[in-house]
Amino acid sequence: MRPLTNMCDLPPWEIASRVFNECPRPLHIQGVRSTHRHFFKLLDRLETWDERARSYQDYMEVAFHLHQWRRQKDPSGQLSLKNSYLRFLRGWLYDANSVEGAVMKGWVESRLGIPPTFHGKRIQSRESDAYLDYMRERLNGAARTNAILSQLDLLYEFVQYELARRNPERRHMTLYRGVYDFAEHEIVEQPDNTHAVVRLNNLNSFTRDFERAWEFGTLVIEARVPVPKIFFDGAFLHAGILQGEEEVLVIGGEYDVTLRSY
Repeated sequence: MRPLTNMCDLPPWEIASRVFNECPRPLHIQGVRSTHRHFFKLLDRLETWDERARSYQDYMEVAFHLHQWRRQKDPSGQLSLKNSYLRFLRGWLYDANSVEGAVMKGWVESRLGIPPTFHGKRIQSRESDAYLDYMRERLNGAARTNAILSQLDLLYEFVQYELARRNPERRHMTLYRGVYDFAEHEIVEQPDNTHAVVRLNNLNSFTRDFERAWEFGTLVIEARVPVPKIFFDGAFLHAGILQGEEEVLVIGGEYDVTLRSY
């Protein structure tokens, strides 16, 4: 499928390309840094990761009224709390093809212009039943919460800020993804058994740990991922944003990858 328009300063086709992966440029969602400029100025003054993580959580609660929902005693108020960005991250960790997964993939499509290639089944075009099913889940999921796409905007910008703060010179991360087949992705070129050009789904779970990747498949995709395509870094989970598995969520497109098999 051809990319749509987006909310970045680079066109979708460029973000999804191998050229971008080789020579990445910073990505920013339009208006997020300026809208929340006081928050990012606060982060500049904080020296430790724990302080920045705590400030991020506090700011999210105030900016999106999560603190008000927590005080609600009625079931609807508590349900609203569960439907914050935390719920969608947890839902993705449990099942990337869930309603929560559709909303996360929808964020990539609406903000970066890269459509999904798989959600429960292969999506061949926007006219297909598979795409309509994905859109139905995406819209139903987004309707249950307060500005979930805006919450995910700030999550992405915070993650990018933190990655740059920790290592401003770093441009790539070598990550691994275990798969059983290529149902979710498309092989564009394969010159030999160990190298390929793969069109990854628009959002994907990877890990830093090569050995751990084998737990999720009989084939491991090794990719050199540009830092601007890190949507969420699971190494941040220890600081209390979430408690769960340390996954790295990677924005898709075409990647030169190495294929590792038993």
